[in-house]
Amino acid sequence: MASFFWVFGALCAGLSVVFSAAFAHLPQFAGGVPAMVQTALNQQQFHALGLLLVAFAVSSRGPSRWWLASGGLMVVGMVLFSFNLYARALLGFEGLRTFVPWGGSAWIAAWLLAAVAFARTAKPSTIT
Repeated sequence: MASFFWVFGALCAGLSVVFSAAFAHLPQFAGGVPAMVQTALNQQQFHALGLLLVAFAVSSRGPSRWWLASGGLMVVGMVLFSFNLYARALLGFEGLRTFVPWGGSAWIAAWLLAAVAFARTAKPSTIT
C-alpha cells in the first residue's frame, strides 16, 4: 500500500498544479476562479502532502492498520471532496454533490487516525 500512497499522493500534488494553471485560463473562469474551486485546489494540495506523509510512515514504520486507514481515507476525501467539486464547477455535474461533506469528514478522520498511528508507533526518546 505504501507504493500506492506514494504514487497517488505525488499524482494528486502534480495534478493540483496542472488544475491551477488550467483553471486560470479556462473561459468559464474568465471572471476569476470560484472560491469553491480554490478551496478544492488548496485542500487537494494539502492532502496530497498528507498522503505522502502517510506513505513515508508506512514505508518507515510499517503498515499498521491505523496508517493504512488514514491513507485510505485521504484518498476517499480527495475523490469525494476535491474531484467532486471540480466536476461540479467544470461539468455542471451535481449528481454527487451530497458527498462533498463526506469527503471533508474523511479527511478529518484520516488526520485523527494519523495522530493515533503516530502515538502508537512513537519511539521512546533517547534523551536522558
